[in-house]
Parts: sequence; C-alpha cells; structure tokens
Amino acid sequence: MEIAGSSALVTGGASGLGFATVAALAKAGARVIAIDLPTANIDALTGLGDAVEFVPADVTDVEAVTKAVEIANGDNTLRIAVNCAGIGGGARTVGKSGPFPLEKFTKIIQVNLIGTFNVVRLAAHAMSTNEPIDGERGVIINTSSGAAFDGQVGQAAYSASKGGVMAATLPIARDLASLLIRVNAVAPGLFKTPMLGSRSDEALNALAELSLHPKRLGDPREFGQLVEAIVTNPMLNGETIRLDGGVRLPPR
Repeated sequence: MEIAGSSALVTGGASGLGFATVAALAKAGARVIAIDLPTANIDALTGLGDAVEFVPADVTDVEAVTKAVEIANGDNTLRIAVNCAGIGGGARTVGKSGPFPLEKFTKIIQVNLIGTFNVVRLAAHAMSTNEPIDGERGVIINTSSGAAFDGQVGQAAYSASKGGVMAATLPIARDLASLLIRVNAVAPGLFKTPMLGSRSDEALNALAELSLHPKRLGDPREFGQLVEAIVTNPMLNGETIRLDGGVRLPPR
C-alpha cells in the first residue's frame, strides 16, 4: 500500500507511539487525522504542518469516532488506520486493600480492547467503500504489548486487554480479507513514552537492562518505522509483531 496520497487515521496521536506514527506517516506523504482526547496537549501536532489534522475523540465513543472516520475518508482515500490509544493501570487480583476494583478492570478493557475494535470496525467499513489500489483497500494496525505474552504482577487487566488485541488480529484479518483490507498488530516492549510515567533515570536504566540488545528503551520513532514497513509490505497480514529488543519481562 502506498502511503503517499493516502489518508490515515491514528488514535492516541497526540503523544508517545501515536505521535511518532502521525509524524512518520505525514513525512511519508499521507494526510493524517490524529485522534486523541479533547484534553490532550496538541502543541506537538500543530508543529507537523497542514498534512495533520487533530480531531478530539474518545475511542469508545461511537459518534465521535464515526465523525473522525468520516473526516479521514472525506475524499475516499482512507487506507490506513493505526490504533495507539490506550491506558495503563495496575493492581493485584487480591491486594492489601482487597480485590481488584472491577470498575478499574472494566475501564482498561473498555479503552484498550473495545475502543480499539470500535475504531477497527468503523474504519474498515469506510475503507470497504473505496476503490482498491494495486489490489488493496486498506491496512489496519493495532497496538498490543509485550504484556500480552508475559504480563507482570498487577497487570491482569492490562495484559488481558492487550492479549485480546493480539488474539483478535487473525480473525479480524480473515473477516476483512475479502474486502482487500490487511490487519496486523505490533506488540511493543519497553518504550520511552508517557505510559512509563515519571520514573527516575535509575529506574529507567534498570528497565533498559532487561532488553537483550540494544540495552536501552525503545524510541517511539522506531514504532513509526515499523508501521511504515507494515503498510508498504503487502505480505504482512494477520500477524502480531514483537518490537522489544528481545525483552522478556520477569514477574516483577
């Protein structure tokens, strides 16, 4: 799939992996609709130029996402959708304060898994109405996580949400194959993004040591590079790709 001349929809686009993806696709010649919460700081997005448009939306909000998809496909060129929006949050199944709060578990699943699928279904429907180019109508890329494979203590909700994204990849790809739409997922490891919070340099260095090679945290731009590779390689379909420097997380 050619990036130049296509429209792309990127969720979580104001920061972290989402911002890096917006920047990479815009640089490659796409018109990019960046979705993030209305409260998001979009200063960095405005610096990317006229190729990028910010549309405020919660990925779990059907009406807001529908509007964003319509904007992205206004000229019938929506061919790329990348889901980077997500939230963290940990608690033990049973901890000092009692059982894992069910509302917290539900929220993480709602945003990371259901929100992702909400964007997938609406973006895929819009793509399906467009004319194919070189045998393809579109490419959808979702963000899983290394926690889908080896979640740590307190990550039951997060791991379940990201494991759900991974597990859904192949059946969604099979669903959309007849529409000429490919679906893949990326499972990043430890990347230097806002999700790591305000950890000290010492804590970040300790996390970096968990990587086999290179011994550092991932750069969000490397996530953007992989998104470009997936979009442009027509044989990548139904796959979850680990992007983690070989890290395998310990229990804690």
